[in-house]
Amino acid sequence: MKEKIIAKASELFLKFGFKSITMDDIATEMCISKKTIYKYFCNKELLIEESTNFIQKEIHQIIETITIQNHNAIEENFEIRKMFKEMFKSAENSPVYQLKKHYPEIYEKVILNEINQCDSIFRKNIQEGIKQGLYRNTINIDHYTKFYYNLIFSIKGSTSSEKEGQQLELEILEYHTRAMATEKGIIELEKHLLNSNK
Repeated sequence: MKEKIIAKASELFLKFGFKSITMDDIATEMCISKKTIYKYFCNKELLIEESTNFIQKEIHQIIETITIQNHNAIEENFEIRKMFKEMFKSAENSPVYQLKKHYPEIYEKVILNEINQCDSIFRKNIQEGIKQGLYRNTINIDHYTKFYYNLIFSIKGSTSSEKEGQQLELEILEYHTRAMATEKGIIELEKHLLNSNK
């Protein structure tokens, strides 16, 4: 039952935001009593913490399945973006923005964990892109990795509209890729930008 509550709460938090959804909403959605939820979670903050762990785990499992496919480095980044867009498609207000505003301590833990996870993903992507001739081999990988996740996380935490956040993320991805790309990489980037704007 605990896992079911976390899964349902995660789904609702992503759709409507961490502040908007109450324990009553979760109980009603699951056709259980609020007392059942409190049996496993003494307060909403604890449920939010467990839910963010669940969401992060789910996201990184999906990212892992994307990275083991035979995408080139630029295509891989666009596939990951598509996955996030799909995951947050029904959200009007950014769940990350709500988390930062109303539950800052949990937000800090989430961001710290994300930075650690993303550091290796972004670093590996740049290394592969260099091998594939899509990114310049003169890049300082440490700096470019840091630039990218700082830009991404500053947008996620400061944009209340999910739609606006996703548009800004696309522009950051373009900015990041153009900064690293070879001529071959620019051609690949333009192809994916064309597809993402359809």
